[in-house]
Amino acid sequence: MKNNKVIITMLVLLLVITLAGAGAFIYIWKFTGDEKDKEPSIEEILESSVEMEEITTNLASDNFIRISFTIQTDSKKAKEELEKRDFQVKNIIIQELSEKTTEDLKGKKGQIQLENDLKDKINELMQEGKVVQVYIVNSLLQ
Repeated sequence: MKNNKVIITMLVLLLVITLAGAGAFIYIWKFTGDEKDKEPSIEEILESSVEMEEITTNLASDNFIRISFTIQTDSKKAKEELEKRDFQVKNIIIQELSEKTTEDLKGKKGQIQLENDLKDKINELMQEGKVVQVYIVNSLLQ
């Protein structure tokens, strides 16, 4: 009789622990995962973005380009770091463009490739966050 009470008590405790664990798992899964998957609002994007002044430089094909960018970071701290690294970012942009020809930069595919190349290179510099997206906001290819 005593053994049955101990077994029943252990089963009830095991059931309670299992239900509590399942409830905690469901709560964490439903309510904490949404914040990370949520896209930032336009206000959040603007707060963490840096506008680069227009750059005019030569291309590898003896043409030149006048171009400007807006660079979106993942946080305000990353934005502050990027603003301090302005001269390094300009250097990266000029170096990347000096390797490109007019054919490399023509069309949507070429512009997207340039944005991705710049994002990767700038992220190598960053210590306080990362670059999420590089946007070409003005471009004149001659």
